[in-house]
Amino acid sequence: MTTFQTINPATEQPIKQWTIMPQDEVMNIAASVADAGKSWRALSISERAPYFLKLAEVFRQNKQQYAEMMTNEMGKVIKESLAEVEKCAWLCEVLAEQAEQWLKEEIIAADEGKHLITFVPLGVIFMVMPWNYPFWQPFKVGLLPLIAGNTIVLKHAKNVTGCSMLVEDAIKKAGFPDNVFRSVIIDYATSDALIDSDLIAACSLTGSVPSGSSVASRAGKNIKKMVLELGGSDAFIVCADADLDASAKGAVAGRMGNAGQVCIGAKRIIVHKDVVDEFMEKFIQYTEELTMGDPLDPNTQIGPLVDMKALADMEAFTNDAIAKGATIATGGQRYGNKGAFYQPTILSHTNKQMNAVCQEVFGPIAPIIIVDSDDEAIAIANNSEFGLNGSVWTQDITKGEAIARKLDAGGVFINHISASHPLLPLGGIKKSGYGRELGHLAIKEFVNVKAINIYD
Repeated sequence: MTTFQTINPATEQPIKQWTIMPQDEVMNIAASVADAGKSWRALSISERAPYFLKLAEVFRQNKQQYAEMMTNEMGKVIKESLAEVEKCAWLCEVLAEQAEQWLKEEIIAADEGKHLITFVPLGVIFMVMPWNYPFWQPFKVGLLPLIAGNTIVLKHAKNVTGCSMLVEDAIKKAGFPDNVFRSVIIDYATSDALIDSDLIAACSLTGSVPSGSSVASRAGKNIKKMVLELGGSDAFIVCADADLDASAKGAVAGRMGNAGQVCIGAKRIIVHKDVVDEFMEKFIQYTEELTMGDPLDPNTQIGPLVDMKALADMEAFTNDAIAKGATIATGGQRYGNKGAFYQPTILSHTNKQMNAVCQEVFGPIAPIIIVDSDDEAIAIANNSEFGLNGSVWTQDITKGEAIARKLDAGGVFINHISASHPLLPLGGIKKSGYGRELGHLAIKEFVNVKAINIYD
């Protein structure tokens, strides 16, 4: 019997011991989820929608409990945890209102026949989810296929196992039929066995490139549909005509939110040379005004990183940058003597040889890259193995849209930080993955687009 502990990254104290489920038990759970799908898929979307409205109620009724679990397990400050719970409830309401229209049958005029396009659930979707948004991640990936008539098996990151169990418990509290959504605590071998099993129809993973490559390879070997949302090194472009106060505040929110542990975070701050000094002054000021400390304190704005390894990673990124010529504009050190706290850090005089510039940094480190022109900003932004999101800051909206169209990314925001929204598709290109989450496009990722062609 294999066990592990969840650890509070702010205090370094154990929270709870968990046991890895035996493989035969997990396979039985998956079989139950597949069996539950037979009656769940028989319901119309209008019959499924009330369950999602009830789920929104459950989340709001238990908001404090869910938020504190997030904060204790992965360090997110309580204000952000509470907002995440509310966002999950909002998604439930949006799906209850929109899903029927999104999956409405279509009629195609092709020839003398009648041609219907229908959307049929695939079966059991196996989700492998990360820790940085413990409730939002499984919700934004899993609720769309669930309302479409699929059923779900969730493998969450081990360090947020408590949150994973609360997700399943919330589904039960909302009165969903038994076994339409189950959380499992498993190792890699059982994960592989699930993907190989005929019980699983399709897979989705949000996480690192190596994890995505491994799971996608196995899914591909078994000819199973896959959606991947992987790493990002999003460009945050500040043009010469940008509102520098707004862009500096945006850079703080986009880079330092969730202690910098955001897939669509502003990882590379690319600034036109004519405004870099004024922008830097404001960016440093607003960064240094952030309050760091106890994540359960409602006044805290920056909490710990997810674990002590993440803290060591940030120290390594900073040391590498300094060794290659960077200057620390602010931060650059561990905060306090307990917990995985790392100061919000801004690096100047950077170059593309630095790991903090050319790799994904999952923490509160912002490298400043100076450019001579918008074209150079675009070229640098696109010179990455990733292509998740990006943002452009300019008072010339026509120019901003033109730049956005040239960026290699799944989504670009103009004068706003990258964000997820229930109505907007989210996903990337290149090594940031493929497929989409959220919105009317994403709900079709895990359905059979079936054409029914009728001739009299």
